[in-house]
Amino acid sequence: MSLDFHKMHANGDDFVIIDARTSQIPSLDNLARKMGDRHRGVGFNQLAVLRACDDADAQLMFWNADGSALDTCGSATRGAADILMRERNIASVVLRTKRGRLTCARTATGEISVSMGQPMFGWADIPLAREVDTTFLPIDSTPAAVSMGNPHCTYFVADVASVDVAAIGPTLETNPLFPAKTNVHFVQVINRQHIRLRIWERGGGVPLGSGSCSCGAAVNGIRRGLLDNPVRVECDGGSTVVQWDGEGAVVLVGPVEMLFSGTLAKGFF
Repeated sequence: MSLDFHKMHANGDDFVIIDARTSQIPSLDNLARKMGDRHRGVGFNQLAVLRACDDADAQLMFWNADGSALDTCGSATRGAADILMRERNIASVVLRTKRGRLTCARTATGEISVSMGQPMFGWADIPLAREVDTTFLPIDSTPAAVSMGNPHCTYFVADVASVDVAAIGPTLETNPLFPAKTNVHFVQVINRQHIRLRIWERGGGVPLGSGSCSCGAAVNGIRRGLLDNPVRVECDGGSTVVQWDGEGAVVLVGPVEMLFSGTLAKGFF
């Protein structure tokens, strides 16, 4: 079999979209590992697969490049929404993910907004290994934790440039408090509506950006009383805007760009 795909990025956070609305693709975890290899595959941070859906424009499922599945990816959701809106020449779509039905729309500036669902703060929802205060975790430097469908741990630092993310990120990702591991954020507050964010991504490494991590970092800053809604989140690859009123769904707004489309050779499988 051959397989068509689209390679896209959102502020350098790269991902591949596969349209499986009219076909079945077996062994998606293995496919993610093979395609995600930056030397022998296509290379990406996440793989997103579109499937047919009865109560939304499409269902969307996600995998990391190491083959592990995840419930949410803000960057790839924006990319999939962009593809579907261009395909049908419409300004909004609804995507079904494990986070529920997410409304996506094109803004007046051409960026894509996604309603990412409500953040979850319960220790069992994140999940954590035991019941603790998720606003101030009982580990060094008392980070905050939240789930956006995947676990996030946010450290607030004076100077994010001084943090060796690649060196300390893996240890924090696998802290015993996080039985499913965690994404790790290092946040420098520039002002009450602007943060600088660097990330260690669960199952990935150090990306140029991340939609769900941008949401988690902004939400944790707002609940700590350090930030006001909305928040401009500046990552290594560019900026997004996160909106959260403290109660409802988190809205992520940012750009996406198509890089190229291709077909995997039959021998790839």
